[in-house]
Amino acid sequence: MQRLALVTLIPTLVTATLLVAMLAPQQVMTLRGMAQNTADAIATQAASVTAAPLRDMQRRELVRIAESISDLPHVARVQIRAADGEILADSLGRSGADNNEGLTVVRDVIDSERPGQPVLGSVVVDVSLRDAIAMQQASLRHALVALVISLFVAAIIAWQAARWISAPLRRLVDAVHQLGRGDRHVEVEVTDQTEIGELQRGFNSAAMALFDVQRGMEREIEHATVELARKNAALEAASVAKARFLAAASHDLRQPLYALTLFSSSLAEDERDPVRLDRIAHIQECVEALDHLFSELLDLSRLETGAMQIEIAEFPLDQVFQEVSRNFRMIAEQHGLRLIMRTTDLWVRSDRTMLSRILNNLVSNALRYTSRGGVLVVARQRADGTARVDVWDTGSGIAPEHQVRVFDEFYRVECHSNEHDVGRRRGLGLGLATVQRLAELLDTQVELKSKPGRGSVFSFHLPQVPAQHIAASVEEASPDVSGMRVLVIDDEPAILSGIRYLLSSWGCEVAVAEDRVQALQAAEDWNVPPDIVISDLRLRDGESGLDVLAALDAHYQIDGNPPFARLLITGETRSDRLREIMAARIPVLYKPVSPEQLREALMVAWSASRATTA
Repeated sequence: MQRLALVTLIPTLVTATLLVAMLAPQQVMTLRGMAQNTADAIATQAASVTAAPLRDMQRRELVRIAESISDLPHVARVQIRAADGEILADSLGRSGADNNEGLTVVRDVIDSERPGQPVLGSVVVDVSLRDAIAMQQASLRHALVALVISLFVAAIIAWQAARWISAPLRRLVDAVHQLGRGDRHVEVEVTDQTEIGELQRGFNSAAMALFDVQRGMEREIEHATVELARKNAALEAASVAKARFLAAASHDLRQPLYALTLFSSSLAEDERDPVRLDRIAHIQECVEALDHLFSELLDLSRLETGAMQIEIAEFPLDQVFQEVSRNFRMIAEQHGLRLIMRTTDLWVRSDRTMLSRILNNLVSNALRYTSRGGVLVVARQRADGTARVDVWDTGSGIAPEHQVRVFDEFYRVECHSNEHDVGRRRGLGLGLATVQRLAELLDTQVELKSKPGRGSVFSFHLPQVPAQHIAASVEEASPDVSGMRVLVIDDEPAILSGIRYLLSSWGCEVAVAEDRVQALQAAEDWNVPPDIVISDLRLRDGESGLDVLAALDAHYQIDGNPPFARLLITGETRSDRLREIMAARIPVLYKPVSPEQLREALMVAWSASRATTA
């Protein structure tokens, strides 16, 4: 509005100023010209009138003539002089009292009756310009007043015109702001049929179209939200169903598998027939393959339910490398491959069990998909204070379209030409998914680089710590389990039968029980406490193995007997149950347990109990 008003006022101001500047000097010149003409006329008239009295030297008459002429308007002074310059008459007019500016006109007096005679004298007439100047000033004041009035009127007209032009634009701006704030429907009033009216109609059409689009998008978003909620509910239901299935698989289905493991191991203890031993070996291979599949499911179930607890410690990385080497070196040699675990003196801060599981899965995968060459596991120190662990292989590699999905659950890359049936452990496609979950728990991430036909490398980082001194220990021969008194508590008769047969074949004295009542009865039958009690965590009728162990503790404390060693074997994956085990600080094995694991766990638990008692 200010700019529009200025655009309107500036031409008016310039025009008025130019008119004043041009007309004022012209008026001054006109007034001066009029004054000059008046003075000339008076002087000429005075010269003609005074010719006869001046010829006759009638002084009185000359004075009278001078006084009468001085009475004329604008005449300031009249002098009549003789030819020799003598002032014969001098009269001041009414305008001559304070005359500061005027015009002086001199006319010679000539005797018209005697042509050719010398000049008789002269008449000097002073004409005052005071009135002309006053008229000029008044005229200028009037012009300035007219200029101010015209500018004021022009300003009012300009401001109203600016308001008339800018008001629709302001309303359009407000409407645009309302659209920006997301108001539902915005419409401006069409004020006229000019270009502004066209703009207003165009804006209304665009706002209506935008409103229709917005409503359509809201309906689509609402529909998509409902669909997304439905799919999320379906995914949650599927996740719950999967968790329930995994929990069932890790407990109920592992129970007969555990019994099968015990019975197959027991068959091989006393068998000498090569044919039967071969058949038993095949059975054990099938059991091991099934155990591997259930182990994958168990690991995934424990990760999803949060059952795996991190136990951070500082340890030499080479110890984990040696453990992985012992697990897979024979398998690599069976397929003509090389397994190289590069020796390292680096120490790291991590969970040793989880790290061992990660490397076991990565090496197992690498061996499965490598037909020539081998697998290299190496650790390097980095400048950022971490240790980078790389697992290299010279296998078939992974195509780019598969690299983004190999860490998904149940996703397997089919590569029959290079895939080994490693110990008949084909897998469910959970190995790398478990690796990535474990890595996330350890606050790291497994990275993959692969070239089809040339091999792959899996890498992850671990916090490095300074190397520590390890006191040298003298290895003692592991004591034999024969003669050990073992009380086994489990609610599955098949498992009790299998483990009793296996432990008896090792020379153990075995008693079995299915619940707390039978366990206390077995304790009464023995004169001395058992060396170790093996119990399942979940027994029949909701009874807990921890409660049975507590009851046995109370039973033996009455007679002052030292505490016995204890070991839990379970297929439970619920985090609350597993937290109970951790709180009790009791060693735990997860079903199915191989005979080697069981023997080792027996010896470790019995040795730890004996050391505590001592």
